[in-house]
Amino acid sequence: MNILIHPTYFPTVAHFVAIANADTVTFEAVDNFQKQTFRNRMYIYGANGKLLLNIPVKHNKEKQKTLYKDIEIENVENWQKQHWRSIVSAYKSSPFFEYYEDDLKDIFTTPHTSLYNLNVKIFNILCNCIEVETSILYTDTFSSLTSHSDFRHLVNSKKETPVQLEEYTQVFCDKYGYLNNLSILDLLFNEGPNTLNYLESQAKFW
Repeated sequence: MNILIHPTYFPTVAHFVAIANADTVTFEAVDNFQKQTFRNRMYIYGANGKLLLNIPVKHNKEKQKTLYKDIEIENVENWQKQHWRSIVSAYKSSPFFEYYEDDLKDIFTTPHTSLYNLNVKIFNILCNCIEVETSILYTDTFSSLTSHSDFRHLVNSKKETPVQLEEYTQVFCDKYGYLNNLSILDLLFNEGPNTLNYLESQAKFW
Protein backbone atom coordinates (compact mmCIF):
# COMPACT_ATOMS: atom_id res chain seq x y z
CA MET A 1 0.00 0.00 0.00
CA ASN A 2 1.19 3.50 -0.87
CA ILE A 3 0.00 6.28 1.44
CA LEU A 4 -0.03 10.07 1.35
CA ILE A 5 0.48 11.68 4.75
CA HIS A 6 1.91 14.73 6.52
CA PRO A 7 5.13 14.70 8.52
CA THR A 8 4.05 15.85 11.99
CA TYR A 9 5.56 16.59 15.40
CA PHE A 10 6.02 13.18 17.04
CA PRO A 11 3.05 11.73 15.15
CA THR A 12 -0.01 10.15 16.71
CA VAL A 13 -0.26 6.41 17.13
CA ALA A 14 -2.89 6.29 14.35
CA HIS A 15 -0.46 8.17 12.10
CA PHE A 16 2.18 5.51 12.67
CA VAL A 17 -0.30 2.65 12.23
CA ALA A 18 -0.77 3.87 8.68
CA ILE A 19 2.99 4.26 8.17
CA ALA A 20 3.94 0.87 9.64
CA ASN A 21 1.49 -0.89 7.35
CA ALA A 22 2.53 0.94 4.18
CA ASP A 23 5.02 -0.08 1.52
CA THR A 24 5.73 3.49 0.47
CA VAL A 25 5.10 6.76 2.31
CA THR A 26 4.68 10.01 0.38
CA PHE A 27 4.96 13.16 2.47
CA GLU A 28 2.74 16.09 1.54
CA ALA A 29 5.29 18.86 0.93
CA VAL A 30 3.41 21.61 -0.89
CA ASP A 31 0.26 22.27 1.09
CA ASN A 32 -0.50 25.44 3.06
CA PHE A 33 0.22 25.55 6.76
CA GLN A 34 -2.84 25.45 9.00
CA LYS A 35 -3.05 26.33 12.68
CA GLN A 36 -4.07 23.85 15.37
CA THR A 37 -2.90 20.71 13.61
CA PHE A 38 -0.41 18.03 14.49
CA ARG A 39 2.12 19.76 12.24
CA ASN A 40 3.38 21.60 15.32
CA ARG A 41 1.69 19.89 18.29
CA MET A 42 1.42 16.59 20.07
CA TYR A 43 -0.41 15.18 23.07
CA ILE A 44 1.27 13.10 25.76
CA TYR A 45 0.00 11.47 28.96
CA GLY A 46 1.06 13.72 31.82
CA ALA A 47 0.58 13.33 35.56
CA ASN A 48 -2.63 15.37 35.30
CA GLY A 49 -3.97 13.70 32.17
CA LYS A 50 -3.76 14.66 28.50
CA LEU A 51 -1.07 17.30 27.96
CA LEU A 52 -0.57 19.47 24.87
CA LEU A 53 2.96 20.33 23.71
CA ASN A 54 2.99 22.99 21.00
CA ILE A 55 5.87 24.36 18.91
CA PRO A 56 5.58 28.16 18.42
CA VAL A 57 5.93 29.25 14.80
CA LYS A 58 6.53 32.55 13.05
CA HIS A 59 3.57 34.04 11.19
CA ASN A 60 3.97 36.31 8.19
CA LYS A 61 1.31 39.01 8.56
CA GLU A 62 1.80 40.07 4.95
CA LYS A 63 0.84 36.64 3.62
CA GLN A 64 -2.53 35.04 4.23
CA LYS A 65 -1.16 31.64 3.31
CA THR A 66 2.28 30.13 3.77
CA LEU A 67 3.46 26.75 2.56
CA TYR A 68 4.05 24.25 5.33
CA LYS A 69 7.62 23.67 4.14
CA ASP A 70 8.31 27.44 4.49
CA ILE A 71 7.14 27.75 8.10
CA GLU A 72 9.85 28.81 10.53
CA ILE A 73 9.99 27.94 14.22
CA GLU A 74 9.83 30.78 16.76
CA ASN A 75 12.74 30.20 19.12
CA VAL A 76 12.41 33.24 21.37
CA GLU A 77 11.11 31.06 24.18
CA ASN A 78 12.96 27.85 25.00
CA TRP A 79 10.15 25.53 23.93
CA GLN A 80 12.59 22.63 23.50
CA LYS A 81 13.61 22.70 27.16
CA GLN A 82 9.97 22.93 28.22
CA HIS A 83 8.88 20.04 26.02
CA TRP A 84 11.74 17.78 27.10
CA ARG A 85 11.08 18.54 30.75
CA SER A 86 7.42 17.62 30.27
CA ILE A 87 8.31 14.38 28.47
CA VAL A 88 10.77 13.36 31.17
CA SER A 89 8.26 14.13 33.90
CA ALA A 90 5.55 12.13 32.13
CA TYR A 91 7.57 9.08 31.12
CA LYS A 92 10.63 8.72 33.36
CA SER A 93 8.88 5.88 35.19
CA SER A 94 7.73 4.13 32.00
CA PRO A 95 9.35 0.76 31.16
CA PHE A 96 11.37 1.91 28.15
CA PHE A 97 12.04 5.64 28.58
CA GLU A 98 15.73 5.17 29.40
CA TYR A 99 16.08 2.77 26.46
CA TYR A 100 15.19 5.51 23.92
CA GLU A 101 16.19 8.64 25.84
CA ASP A 102 19.55 9.14 24.14
CA ASP A 103 18.05 8.67 20.66
CA LEU A 104 15.48 11.39 21.22
CA LYS A 105 17.18 13.93 23.44
CA ASP A 106 19.13 15.49 20.56
CA ILE A 107 15.86 16.81 19.11
CA PHE A 108 15.48 19.00 22.20
CA THR A 109 19.07 20.22 22.49
CA THR A 110 19.85 21.08 18.84
CA PRO A 111 18.47 24.37 17.41
CA HIS A 112 15.89 24.06 14.62
CA THR A 113 14.48 26.69 12.26
CA SER A 114 12.33 24.77 9.76
CA LEU A 115 9.25 23.01 11.16
CA TYR A 116 8.95 20.73 8.14
CA ASN A 117 12.60 19.65 8.29
CA LEU A 118 12.36 19.08 12.03
CA ASN A 119 9.36 16.78 11.57
CA VAL A 120 11.10 14.80 8.83
CA LYS A 121 14.12 14.39 11.12
CA ILE A 122 11.86 13.23 13.95
CA PHE A 123 10.20 10.75 11.60
CA ASN A 124 13.56 9.22 10.64
CA ILE A 125 14.65 8.91 14.27
CA LEU A 126 11.35 7.27 15.22
CA CYS A 127 11.58 4.81 12.34
CA ASN A 128 15.00 3.75 13.61
CA CYS A 129 13.69 3.35 17.16
CA ILE A 130 10.62 1.38 16.07
CA GLU A 131 12.49 -0.45 13.29
CA VAL A 132 10.03 0.58 10.60
CA GLU A 133 11.38 0.11 7.09
CA THR A 134 9.64 2.11 4.39
CA SER A 135 10.49 4.17 1.32
CA ILE A 136 9.87 7.93 1.53
CA LEU A 137 8.74 10.12 -1.37
CA TYR A 138 7.72 13.80 -1.44
CA THR A 139 4.99 15.56 -3.40
CA ASP A 140 6.01 18.30 -5.83
CA THR A 141 2.48 19.49 -6.64
CA PHE A 142 -0.67 19.66 -4.56
CA SER A 143 -3.72 17.79 -5.77
CA SER A 144 -6.95 16.57 -4.25
CA LEU A 145 -6.63 13.52 -6.45
CA THR A 146 -4.01 10.90 -5.73
CA SER A 147 -3.24 7.29 -6.49
CA HIS A 148 -2.13 6.88 -2.88
CA SER A 149 -4.34 6.04 0.05
CA ASP A 150 -4.95 9.51 1.46
CA PHE A 151 -4.22 9.78 5.18
CA ARG A 152 -3.70 13.55 5.22
CA HIS A 153 -6.80 13.94 7.40
CA LEU A 154 -4.79 12.52 10.32
CA VAL A 155 -3.00 15.87 10.62
CA ASN A 156 -6.19 17.46 11.95
CA SER A 157 -5.91 17.74 15.74
CA LYS A 158 -9.35 19.33 16.19
CA LYS A 159 -11.13 16.11 15.22
CA GLU A 160 -10.44 12.90 17.10
CA THR A 161 -9.62 9.92 14.92
CA PRO A 162 -12.71 7.71 14.59
CA VAL A 163 -10.53 4.67 15.23
CA GLN A 164 -10.46 3.41 18.82
CA LEU A 165 -7.11 1.68 18.98
CA GLU A 166 -6.44 -1.38 21.08
CA GLU A 167 -5.59 -0.47 24.66
CA TYR A 168 -2.09 -0.89 26.07
CA THR A 169 -0.74 -0.11 29.55
CA GLN A 170 -0.03 3.60 30.11
CA VAL A 171 1.85 5.16 33.02
CA PHE A 172 -1.11 7.00 34.56
CA CYS A 173 -3.95 4.76 33.36
CA ASP A 174 -4.83 3.88 36.97
CA LYS A 175 -5.66 7.56 37.57
CA TYR A 176 -7.33 8.66 34.33
CA GLY A 177 -7.93 5.50 32.33
CA TYR A 178 -6.76 4.74 28.82
CA LEU A 179 -6.19 7.74 26.53
CA ASN A 180 -6.58 6.91 22.85
CA ASN A 181 -4.26 8.01 20.05
CA LEU A 182 -1.63 10.06 21.87
CA SER A 183 1.80 10.77 20.44
CA ILE A 184 3.76 7.73 19.30
CA LEU A 185 6.12 8.53 22.18
CA ASP A 186 3.49 7.24 24.60
CA LEU A 187 3.35 3.88 22.86
CA LEU A 188 7.12 3.70 22.40
CA PHE A 189 7.98 4.39 26.04
CA ASN A 190 5.37 1.92 27.29
CA GLU A 191 5.74 -0.89 24.76
CA GLY A 192 9.37 -0.56 23.65
CA PRO A 193 10.46 -3.26 21.18
CA ASN A 194 6.84 -4.44 20.91
CA THR A 195 5.80 -1.12 19.34
CA LEU A 196 6.07 -2.34 15.75
CA ASN A 197 4.06 -5.49 16.48
CA TYR A 198 1.36 -3.34 18.04
CA LEU A 199 1.26 -0.94 15.08
CA GLU A 200 1.04 -3.75 12.54
CA SER A 201 -1.76 -5.42 14.50
CA GLN A 202 -3.89 -2.26 14.42
CA ALA A 203 -4.29 -2.33 10.65
CA LYS A 204 -7.50 -4.31 11.23
CA PHE A 205 -9.13 -1.16 12.62
CA TRP A 206 -8.84 0.85 9.39
